[in-house]
Amino acid sequence: MPIARRISAALIPGALVVAGAAAILMPSANQSANSQPATSLTPVAPVAQNAVPPAQPINPPGGAPRSFAELTAKLAPAVVNVSTTQKVPVRSRVRGLPPGSPLEELFRRFQEQQEEDGEPATREANSLGSGFIISADGYVVTNNHVISAEDGRRRGGRPSPDAPVVESITVTLADRTEYEAKVVGRDPLSDMALLKIDAKDLPFVDFAPSDNIRVGDWAIAIGNPFGLGGTVTAGIVSALHRNIGGQFDRYIQTDASINQGNSGGPLFDLQGNVIGVNTAIFSPTGGNVGLGFAVPAEVARPIIAQLKTSGTVKRGYLGVGIQPMTKDIADAMGLPKDRGEIVATVEPTGPAARGGIKVRDVIVRIAGQDITFDNTLSFVIASTPVGTTVPIELIRDGQRRTVNVTIAQRPSEIGHPVARRP
Repeated sequence: MPIARRISAALIPGALVVAGAAAILMPSANQSANSQPATSLTPVAPVAQNAVPPAQPINPPGGAPRSFAELTAKLAPAVVNVSTTQKVPVRSRVRGLPPGSPLEELFRRFQEQQEEDGEPATREANSLGSGFIISADGYVVTNNHVISAEDGRRRGGRPSPDAPVVESITVTLADRTEYEAKVVGRDPLSDMALLKIDAKDLPFVDFAPSDNIRVGDWAIAIGNPFGLGGTVTAGIVSALHRNIGGQFDRYIQTDASINQGNSGGPLFDLQGNVIGVNTAIFSPTGGNVGLGFAVPAEVARPIIAQLKTSGTVKRGYLGVGIQPMTKDIADAMGLPKDRGEIVATVEPTGPAARGGIKVRDVIVRIAGQDITFDNTLSFVIASTPVGTTVPIELIRDGQRRTVNVTIAQRPSEIGHPVARRP
């Protein structure tokens, strides 16, 4: 469309539409009837589609936040980067080098020379993880596998109980201040560890005071995936009480994006409470596919408290071997198929034997807690304080009965303090 045209003074005022706007053109008072002056119109600048907010604010559905920005600003300063350094043995072959190649031969000779000199061939390895501060004086929570030496890990990434600690641990705050960290204590079974840095007046966060999270609640993860510090992702609690292969697993499952480097970082609720410690992902590719797992606060909180007090964790012990309830046995006993666990073996000198528990008993309740697929016997016993006498309800020969058993300490944790850095 032309933006200027000649208007005769004899014409009556008219209206032109220019770029969507109405323009009224009036002849000048001193224009002669025969003159044909040119009137130029200023082009109207284009306007972005989102330049003007909607007349009616668009609010998220009930309970959903418009933004996580304010919450993130408060919480992020308490989240830290945990980096480690260690020396690991050099493999006899380097991946990617064809057998018999000149480079492989050079590498082999170098390794042999090192061994002849009495020094095994090693290389320095670095790893990154996350953590969060739980006190103003510098206690930091992270995962045990973040600070465990690589050569002590089992297949699947979980460190063995006797895996040594890495040589050095550095904690980097959100403002990039770095501190050398010491290991206060660690617990391989829950994959939890507690560090200490020499600082004061630090920002910190608390564990959730209660365990009333529900599937579908919002969840916010803050951490350092792939070393990208201060990364914030959001999702929901996808499931609870997930077991991914460990004896005491009781994970929160979330679809908030968790990747390598998020390990040890916090999972928050919308009140800013730590509801979990991000620990693992399930992925066929190594990247996030929406299946992340966090140690719930109900598990992490008492473990961290014990590590802070003594550097070790004491778990309850009953002294039985168990097998899951089958549908046939459950039907015969008139029980739901997910209720109770069957005693397969009894340790002759253990607490169960002293309390009168026998093989083929079906334990259905301990201290008022039902034994179910989500609330397993192993978890309940491990969470019971050592030395506590608890009523155990069981079914024997079709009859219900109750025995009282005093919980002992798990034998593998007696006399084996957690390894500490010198």
